[in-house]
Order: sequence, then structure tokens, then C-alpha cells
Amino acid sequence: MLTEYILRALLGLLLKNKVLGIGTKYSPNNAREREYVDMINYTKTMLIEIKRADINSQNIFNNLIREVGSENIPPNRKFIELEPPLDKVDEYALFSNIIIGSDRYLYIEVFNKAKIIKDFIELLRKEKGEIIEKSPTEVIARLPSKNDAIRAAIKLIGLASAKKIGLRAAVGMTGAAAIERSIRLNKEVGEIPGVGFTKLGGEFALIFPTPFTPKEGEPSPHDNYLFIDVINSTSFIEEYGKGALVEIMNDIKNYIEKECKGKIEGYKEGGDDLIANLPSKDIALRATIDAAWHALANGAKIRAGIGKTRREAAERAQLADDIKLWNPATVIIFDVADGLYGYFIPNPFTRAVIDYLFNEKSKLIIIFIFVFMATFLGWNLGYWQLGLLAILLVILYGATT
Repeated sequence: MLTEYILRALLGLLLKNKVLGIGTKYSPNNAREREYVDMINYTKTMLIEIKRADINSQNIFNNLIREVGSENIPPNRKFIELEPPLDKVDEYALFSNIIIGSDRYLYIEVFNKAKIIKDFIELLRKEKGEIIEKSPTEVIARLPSKNDAIRAAIKLIGLASAKKIGLRAAVGMTGAAAIERSIRLNKEVGEIPGVGFTKLGGEFALIFPTPFTPKEGEPSPHDNYLFIDVINSTSFIEEYGKGALVEIMNDIKNYIEKECKGKIEGYKEGGDDLIANLPSKDIALRATIDAAWHALANGAKIRAGIGKTRREAAERAQLADDIKLWNPATVIIFDVADGLYGYFIPNPFTRAVIDYLFNEKSKLIIIFIFVFMATFLGWNLGYWQLGLLAILLVILYGATT
């Protein structure tokens, strides 16, 4: 732990941006997750902080209105904080959201055993929800995203309130998590209609003390543009040939279109950059990480940005030019809340140094003691050359092992 802390501090000074994590501590649950975890740890991918996010409940509420759509949240709501959010971006939570995906489970519980579940199921299916379980008073559905689940829950609450029926809704990563959140919300506010959810490590709820009529509003449109540019493409072509660049870019294009359901814009075969619009932010991040690893495996490095507009994505990619140790490296820049963060994939030499510092701590301690003792004895015995000799021996050892 101490070694990692010192290393993150040192790398942060060199990068001129705070390093929040090296690799990931996420524990994979299946082969797909294991592949991502192994690769991010193998490449020693670093999460860096470019502009710190100001995380507080008011900003989270403002973002919620913007993401869900103000027309979809009636004015009689009350926003309550059950547990404060984290005051920093957590590497573990961010990475888990990227590889698990954005779909969320919505749990609905009807008070007073009112018979309205069939109407709920019909509405949820219109909202692209998949019904997982149902009973006369409960429904568990899976929605495309957390914001979709919150928006659908508000519509259900409005539909029920018109018939003077109360209900509890909660959103979670799993059905069980949504049920637990619902139970907690019942204890906190009683049988007031509302929906509970998490945002950036905090626990929140929107409650509706008075009846309202749900609007037929659609979710606010949110584009997730991805801009990818090959670094030093001219040098790459000189070394590997134009055909190699075309193959890499076509592979990335096809992957984004076929596997990620993205729409390619602004790409011409033979070019070194492309713009794509992805269905969600987590898919955009996952697609960029996959593209970066594919490029690295074929000798290329990319800079990438993710934003709500083409310009924003391109501007963020350009920020990567100033983030390097000694040579340009692959950097992916994106926003979290109102902050800017990035994934920095170091070059092989840097990875080797990090590996050595992580895995050879005992050798480093012995080397330090050896050089210190040789220098100390040399100065005290009048043979200062001993310290220099010790350093040369260490260099020779490093070069031969």
C-alpha cells in the first residue's frame, strides 16, 4: 500500500495530474470481466484527475434534472439525501460501472395491495423495460439505464397517484439491491410515494407528497461522442506501412459499429481519426478502452476524448497532448459529474518500472542499503569512490537481470 501511494504521488508529479489508481482492485465475476481486469492490470492503466469534480447533493440534483429531463420530473417533488456522496471519484466504482454496463433494475411495490400491476407492466414495456419478476403487488424490471429507470418510476408513481394508489420504487445494480433500497426508503420516509437510487456513492430519493399527472415526455437526448486519433500517425506509417494503419482503423470502426451499436461519423478510409456516437457513456468508454488496447497490440497509440458534442470530444482528446511522462502515451479523457478524468496507458518501459517497484520491493531495499553502506563507509574511510562503484555495480546488475 505504501509503495503504491508513493508511486502514485511520484507519477502524479511527473504527469502534472493526480493519479487516483494504477490498475484496478475490482474482483471479476465472469470471464468477460476477468479479461478487462487482467488487461487493465497488465497495462498498468492509471486513472488520473485532470479537473476535480465538485461532488455534492445540489450538483447531483441539478445533473439528475438535466439527465432525466426537467419535463419528466414534476414540480411537487422533494429531493432527499439519505447518505452523502463520496467527495472524490472512486476508481473501483467507476471501473465496475464501465465493465458491468448501464442497465439497472427497478423494483416496484404497491401499497395497500391495489390491483394495478398489469398497467405497470404495460407502461414498463413501452419504456423498453424487461419484466424479470412479478406478483400481485410487486414488479422487478430491467431498464436500459439508471436514468431510464428513474424516469419510468416517476411515470408509474404519477399513474398510481391519479388512482389514489401509493407505491414505492427503487433502482439498483441488481434486483436484490433495488429491494433493499426500497426497504430502507420505507423506514426513512414511510409510505410516501417515491423512488430511491444511488449517485456517485450517495443514497438519494425523489418523493412525491401530493398526486400529479405524469407527462408524456421522452428522455432528454444525450449524445455520447467519441473522438479517436492515432498519435504520430506519420511515424507509424513510416515504420509499419499505410496498410497497417488502415487495418487498425477499420478494425476499430467495425467494432464500434457491430459490437457497440455506434454510429460512425467523420471517418474516411486511410485517415488516422474518427468520430462515433455511442448509445451510452459506459459503452463509449468501453469501446475506447478496447480500441486503445487493440491499437497498442499493433504498435499504435491513440488519444481519445468522450463528450456530449463532437467538439467537446475532440477538445478533450487534444488535452492528451500535455499528459505524458517522457514520450506520448495513450490517453482517454472523459467527464465525471462536473470534473474531468482520464485513463492513461503507460508505455512498456514505464510498465516495466512499475512492475519492478511493485514486485521487487525486497530487492530494492537491499540495493538501497548496499549503496548507502558503501557510500557511508567510503566517505568515512576516505575512499569516496566506493559509493560510485556501488552505483555502477547496481546498474550492471540491473542491465544483466
